[in-house]
Amino acid sequence: MRILLCCVFLVFIATLSPSHAVSGKANPEKNVLCLWWNVENLFDAYNDPATEDDDYTPEGKLQWTEKRVRLKMMRIRHLLSAVEAHPDYRKYPDILAFAEVENRNIFERTLEGIQGVGYKAIYYESRDPRGIDIGLAYNPETIHQRGSKAYSVPLEGKPTRKIIVAGFSVANHPFHLILNHWPSRSFDAGWSEPKRMAAAKVARHILDSLLVGNPKADIIVMGDFNDEPSDRSLKQVLHSTFDAARVRADGNGVLYNCWSNYEGVGSYFYNNHWQQIDQILLSPGMLDNRGLSAQEEAFHCFSFFRLFDYSGKKPWPTYEKRKYKGGYSDHLPLLLNVRIRD
Repeated sequence: MRILLCCVFLVFIATLSPSHAVSGKANPEKNVLCLWWNVENLFDAYNDPATEDDDYTPEGKLQWTEKRVRLKMMRIRHLLSAVEAHPDYRKYPDILAFAEVENRNIFERTLEGIQGVGYKAIYYESRDPRGIDIGLAYNPETIHQRGSKAYSVPLEGKPTRKIIVAGFSVANHPFHLILNHWPSRSFDAGWSEPKRMAAAKVARHILDSLLVGNPKADIIVMGDFNDEPSDRSLKQVLHSTFDAARVRADGNGVLYNCWSNYEGVGSYFYNNHWQQIDQILLSPGMLDNRGLSAQEEAFHCFSFFRLFDYSGKKPWPTYEKRKYKGGYSDHLPLLLNVRIRD
């Protein structure tokens, strides 16, 4: 069934507010720290009759108990505290976005346990059969929310996660996020590719709607795309490239892919190979040294030894082949630390 997409995005009219530091430094740096992470099935332990979550209950095949829920939340909070303790950041993310969250309640429960940050959630329920969504949160002490909206992806058969758009401002500079969790590559990547192409078209439509009003708009596109940078959905539909000079010169909204020249591991390990299916893409405005500005060192696939399993070669998952492992997630998180220039 076709879903008519609105061609004009929200008009944001909220009052702008200045930035304040989370870390409490006397002279805080002007920057915005964003985190994207597929947290691998952040479910509560209750059965929701409207979704396919039976496995994630105490009586289900995965024996998902409240004890395991609490450990999962502790793992997520520990990751965030590791970011705060890292010498390159020294603060919790100003914005965090999680993929694979079951509902708003479990998302907010996780955030409430983070000491020193009163995150506010932006949450849209999707019609995904398993009930998983994207959870977005921001620190109101450092940035100001200006509005948000969720777009559905027109697919035949089972629906997928919504694409979330949110507007913010920091130090009188507006910017936007576009958050994605595209259909998986299950069974066969070629068979499922049209679904991701459909999601890419929606994301591109949103992006173009924002750029019509301001070709130099600061826009950050983040997500688990279930495709890599070289796939058609990223290169041909979203117009993503590793060439920063082309992004700066091109007037058609080409996006810069932050994996460009990155020397670390990917975000997901599959068939003994690191993949870059989680990505952060930047609009030309993010590279022009005005407003929000991403420098060469802005992007990082964040990890430390506890995020890896006993082999030290791949992420430590919560489940592997349906066996409980008790780890953090089967994905590594991405960080983007952008400066603010007047």
